[in-house]
Amino acid sequence: MAMRERGFRQIQMWVPDARTDEFKREAERQARAVAASDRVTDDQDFVEQISEDWPE
Repeated sequence: MAMRERGFRQIQMWVPDARTDEFKREAERQARAVAASDRVTDDQDFVEQISEDWPE
């Protein structure tokens, strides 16, 4: 079944280009900051609590 038939509509939006070196450096910096945080498990617990399984 097509997405439109399932009640979805197409949108267009601009997002950062994840292929750039600048993006990769910033992603790595943020990942290191999260890993070094003393609240890393609190954050993951929160994400899991608010997450839902999406139908495919």
